[in-house]
Amino acid sequence: MRIQLIANEVWNGLRRNLSVVVSVVLVTFISLSFVGAAILLQQQINQMKGFWYDRAQVGIYFCGPVDATDTCTQTAATPEQIEAVRSTLSSGAIAPYVADVQFEDRESAYQHFMEQFGGTASAEFASPETMNEALWVRPTTPQDADLIREATTALPGVLEVRDQRALLEPIFQVLNTASLAAIGVAVLMLVAAVLLISTTIRLSAFSRKRELGIMRLVGASNRFIQTPFIIEGVVAALIGAVLAAGSVLAVVHFVLQGYVAPMLQTIAIVGLDDALVVAPVLIGIGVLFAGVAAAVAIRRYLKILSG
Repeated sequence: MRIQLIANEVWNGLRRNLSVVVSVVLVTFISLSFVGAAILLQQQINQMKGFWYDRAQVGIYFCGPVDATDTCTQTAATPEQIEAVRSTLSSGAIAPYVADVQFEDRESAYQHFMEQFGGTASAEFASPETMNEALWVRPTTPQDADLIREATTALPGVLEVRDQRALLEPIFQVLNTASLAAIGVAVLMLVAAVLLISTTIRLSAFSRKRELGIMRLVGASNRFIQTPFIIEGVVAALIGAVLAAGSVLAVVHFVLQGYVAPMLQTIAIVGLDDALVVAPVLIGIGVLFAGVAAAVAIRRYLKILSG
């Protein structure tokens, strides 16, 4: 009987403030969708970092006939200088940090250049003679690239040592900025949802002011009076949270896995397993925020009413 009475009170409250309840559902849905997008974007960034950093190499470029630096004297690196760099990489101090070394001659470098930039203006002036010989070193771990660079940068015949991770950092910085922006929008929307839930509970309580007074006169406890209002807020937020979780699952399944992943086969894309972890988190956040906001709002209103 007690549960049925509470259920009837919840239903009446939702029905009386239907337009405001719909607003709570929509705001919760949008805010938690941003939260889900931010979480998935951060997971995607972490997956991409792991994927690309494990494949990033260190390029040791050797001097060419026209290069003039501290280690280059406008003469091409000699075979002895190239072999000295190889010996450094295979020495006892550096060898544990080197997984593989591949030599690239001028002809191979020219072919790779034309594959990437063929048809551009710079390709017209390229030739095998203008290319630099190089050693491509794959570190044992991505962090070992710094040690390899420090050990070989100052060696005679070395023009420069380039860590491919430096080329990836700007991309990840942009993605991290987008993730932070999504989190910022999500936080603002969650604040709006909390304020809207508080307003909804107060309106619902105000519309039943007489009923609340009668319940107090007959000895109803504060917990019994507060429970229907808290459930109202939780139910409205729960609907929005379920919609947000469903939208996240749908986007991952139909857009990311159904459309994006086949186009980018070399990149690991977040999948349904990741989305299934995020979905209950969104529902939990929605229920928790709604329950706290509704409880605070109705307690404050009852204090004002009793005062």
